[in-house]
Amino acid sequence: MTAGEGLRERKKRETGTRIWCTALDLFTERGFDHVSVAEIAAAADVSKMTVFNYFGTKEDLVIAPMMHHVGDVVRAVRERAPGESAVAAVRRQFLDMVESRDPSVGLTDEPRSLQARQLVEKTPVLLQRAALAFGGAERELAEVLAQEGGDPMLAAVAAAQLTGARNALINEHHRRILGGESAQEVAAAAAERAERAFAQVEKGLGGYPRPA
Repeated sequence: MTAGEGLRERKKRETGTRIWCTALDLFTERGFDHVSVAEIAAAADVSKMTVFNYFGTKEDLVIAPMMHHVGDVVRAVRERAPGESAVAAVRRQFLDMVESRDPSVGLTDEPRSLQARQLVEKTPVLLQRAALAFGGAERELAEVLAQEGGDPMLAAVAAAQLTGARNALINEHHRRILGGESAQEVAAAAAERAERAFAQVEKGLGGYPRPA
């Protein structure tokens, strides 16, 4: 039980976790398209309605945790300090998350998180759902930048660069961990990788890459 959590809240959290873990196991064993919500409910010993009370769609049974962080980059820009650039704000937020080993930036080797990531990568409908969500966040970021007085087209370019750099870093963390490195090993150089990635965004692509 977490601090300040009552019995009702604990049971609710445990039920949601049981449903999620059950769904991951069934999807991993049989494939996302070959498992029904009714089957997940039966295996988790809850009703189908209970499943939908916790997870709005079948896809949410896998990707709900990552959806909580879709708007992180938009929040970083909206809430930045006066005079702070958008790239500085996104970099600062990302480095803070690296320092805290936040799972949402891929710095976890917790088996369930890796299981969910692998399911997303090999399931087209889940990839599409994630792409739509993060694409929406990129468009929202472009709107925020344009509202601050930027040219809408250049705001869209900046939003694509910021979200692209962030996503590339997260994908690199996942690639390394799924390749056998520990989260601790990957985290050791994560801040340095982030500094290089956002420096490239900040300085532009004028000198990259140069042909040999």
